[in-house]
Amino acid sequence: MTSLKKLSFGKLSAPKDGVVVAFVDSDMAGGAVLNDLFGGDTKALAKAAGIAGFSGKKSSTLDLIAPAGASADRLLVVGLGKVAELKENDWWNLGGAMLGALEKAKVSAVYVALEGADAGAVSPTDAAAFAAGMKLRAYKFDAYKTRKEEDGPKSAIVVQIGVSDLKAVKKAWTAQEAIADGVLLARDLVDLPANDLGPVEFAERAAELEKLGAEIEILGEKEMKKLKMFALLGVSQGSVRPPRLAIMRWNGGKKGAKPVAFVGKGVVFDTGGISIKPAGGMEEMKGDMGGAAAVVGVMHALAARKAKVNAVGVIGLVENMPDGNAQRPGDIVTAMSGTTIEILNTDAEGRLVLADALWYTQEKYKPAFVIDLATLTGAIIVALGQQNAGLYANDDTIADQLKAAGDATGEGVWRMPLSKEYDKIIDTPNADVKNTGGRWAGSITAAQFLQRFVQEGTTWVHLDIAGPAFGGPKTDICQSWASGYGVRLLDRLVSDNYEGK
Repeated sequence: MTSLKKLSFGKLSAPKDGVVVAFVDSDMAGGAVLNDLFGGDTKALAKAAGIAGFSGKKSSTLDLIAPAGASADRLLVVGLGKVAELKENDWWNLGGAMLGALEKAKVSAVYVALEGADAGAVSPTDAAAFAAGMKLRAYKFDAYKTRKEEDGPKSAIVVQIGVSDLKAVKKAWTAQEAIADGVLLARDLVDLPANDLGPVEFAERAAELEKLGAEIEILGEKEMKKLKMFALLGVSQGSVRPPRLAIMRWNGGKKGAKPVAFVGKGVVFDTGGISIKPAGGMEEMKGDMGGAAAVVGVMHALAARKAKVNAVGVIGLVENMPDGNAQRPGDIVTAMSGTTIEILNTDAEGRLVLADALWYTQEKYKPAFVIDLATLTGAIIVALGQQNAGLYANDDTIADQLKAAGDATGEGVWRMPLSKEYDKIIDTPNADVKNTGGRWAGSITAAQFLQRFVQEGTTWVHLDIAGPAFGGPKTDICQSWASGYGVRLLDRLVSDNYEGK
């Protein structure tokens, strides 16, 4: 559900009636529309702001009855802070903060005069980011709630945003809306309960990208056996629900150009298998497919905005359950690469899924780079909390590009170490590698495990997104359990560095 009924853009003009949103900077300077509402006399605004302790701080709001003689009925003043310091992600957050204030004020329709201080024009990109922030803030997962109408919101909000350059803003909005919709798709997938979103259903949702022009291929158990994906299949064998490997291709770049590749862990529910998890908090393991959700979301964004790049998304979809056919601690399986893996802990299953999905992606597509995303370890949450994903890379350039993309979008990453010394922790005399190195450096040894399935010469990144994917602190643009983390990050990486090249 969304609290936004309609979102549209129009030419910036003085509003005739209703609720109006206008902006001021840290010096309490506003634009032409705000000044017009006060008849050029802003002393009344300064007085009201002083009484409320409002100083124009970024994302702060002041709710006022419109001044006498004004055409509008109600005025919401939003602080911009120091305008010169605002970045694109600040506009996403400003849009979210403003919508939150409108929801709290229980308005049904609003006109937003999107101009900076002293009537300064807001760039088309920033205006579109502002609207996208509103859209993300409006998301609510309540599809399963049954309630009487009077128990829910009386109405959703109709918003018109007045801008200086309408044509340019509409063009920028096409791209930003595609990205926002990709985030919302990822949130929906993570929020859905596992009884309704098994591997088959997840693959079907991925296949819907065909409507946007993506090419879709779904592999079942029979096809994966032929490919000798016994690392992935070993995880799924304890579930009555069959596994799937979903492949999404977007061909928007030059014909023959190497694609960028994204690989996602899609464990639709993770009990831990025979190495079963404690019951407390296990319900959150419906979100153990957050990496796969992010891959579907970014592929949606690229296809919907017609990105000038060739891209492939591959997601391994399984359920990890403990029945009489489940994988056991002590089992040894052979991955698609031919590498033998000793299973010491069946709850270290995501890396097994990724091992085969990574190898398949490299073998078939020879990508320019491959980035895998996974809610892989609790250890990374201990290290970084829920504010950043752990970043592991075999290439400094792409690591720096991801760091810059994280800074730009607010989807933070923090680079973690890889070295042969950590590699020794997952050596075993019984097979080529074991699937866990124990308690210490748990996220690092998981990355070291994955690196063994990266072919020589392949640029590779592993993002451990267990922290920011779900259950984190509420933000201006995310009030839901699932965050959709990774979609904006990866789209920005592509648009800044690989699109049209």
